[in-house]
Amino acid sequence: MSAAHSGAAAAEAMPAHVRPGRPGMHPHASGHPHGHPGAHPGARPGGHPQGVAGGGVKIISWNTTNACNMYCAHCYRDAGCRADEELSTEEAKKLLREIAKAGFRIMIFSGGEPLTRPDIIELVAYARGLGLIPVFGTNGTLIDLPTAQALKDAGACGMGISLDSLDPKKHDTFRSYPGGWEGAVRGMKNCRAVGLPFQIHTTVMDWNQHELEAMTDFAVEIGAKAHHIFFLVPTGRAKTIEEESLRAEAYEDVLTRIMKKQETVDIELKPTCAPQFLRIADQLGTPTRFTRGCLAGLTYCIISPRGKVQPCAYLNHELGDVRETPFDEIWAKNEVLAKLRTLDYGGGCGSCSYKKSCGGCRARAAYYHGGDYMAEEPWCLYHGRRGEA
Repeated sequence: MSAAHSGAAAAEAMPAHVRPGRPGMHPHASGHPHGHPGAHPGARPGGHPQGVAGGGVKIISWNTTNACNMYCAHCYRDAGCRADEELSTEEAKKLLREIAKAGFRIMIFSGGEPLTRPDIIELVAYARGLGLIPVFGTNGTLIDLPTAQALKDAGACGMGISLDSLDPKKHDTFRSYPGGWEGAVRGMKNCRAVGLPFQIHTTVMDWNQHELEAMTDFAVEIGAKAHHIFFLVPTGRAKTIEEESLRAEAYEDVLTRIMKKQETVDIELKPTCAPQFLRIADQLGTPTRFTRGCLAGLTYCIISPRGKVQPCAYLNHELGDVRETPFDEIWAKNEVLAKLRTLDYGGGCGSCSYKKSCGGCRARAAYYHGGDYMAEEPWCLYHGRRGEA
């Protein structure tokens, strides 16, 4: 899933160094490139949603292509070969204009692997010219020095680069790409060499969760601006490895560890597709600039290589086709988005005191409740949401 995953996630997180109104900051864009992109601890929450209806900076992830040089076991886009009828350069520019018109700021270029798209530098420059903040979700292996410099010159503000283990063999096996670990780290160093901010994206599984703190230390050492940690949602190829994902007890424990680690480092740590981190941060008294967990349909959505719009990468409800309806109209008028914006959740999520800040993962709710994206989030252990002590 490489870029795809990050992008999604990226989506949620806004690069730490990328603050609205200040182009060229770090790569935490939006919660993170490649996903959901993010900002540093202590930064004002200017890049995050405030309030129920999605007030705040809007983040969008466009899967620019289905083509990818990897075949990751967890890819939500099931990337590999280029898809038929992907948006052309001119269609992409039209889309970017509509995204800007809809009031979005953080523009995540994801995939597949976005750097396989021949016109990607041109599109980054075009997006920047529209006032968007371009960031990436990428596997990093295609970022040589000339590419890093070209991206920076075009206006890219941050790169979210996937790294899933400190053991090269484990990373390469997970991504079905020999040399992937070395390529990702080389890409990070090339970004650093040209002054292009980057952050590390890690997909947490049962087999690598014990490495997370050490990976954060690695992120600090190599010069990353943030470490964003993605939690699996069963969709795309990830359905086949659902049994390797964390379960509720382990999930809660890992989120607590991440929040405690945040207190020891200066870079930003951001769990993605794990909205309960805000409740845990509050319980621990750990400061965070984030004010909302699940952004799907509130201040975030995703667009496929063919122009299909979804609330998030993992919530497979098609909202419209940008070839048929302008994106800004889809964003403003779609009924699914309107329902998500009510926060009228079922079960424990509906009565939870953290409903407005957390919201539960809507995609995980849909997966485990027969498509009901407003149902209770199944991975949450917080008894207080039902009024229990």
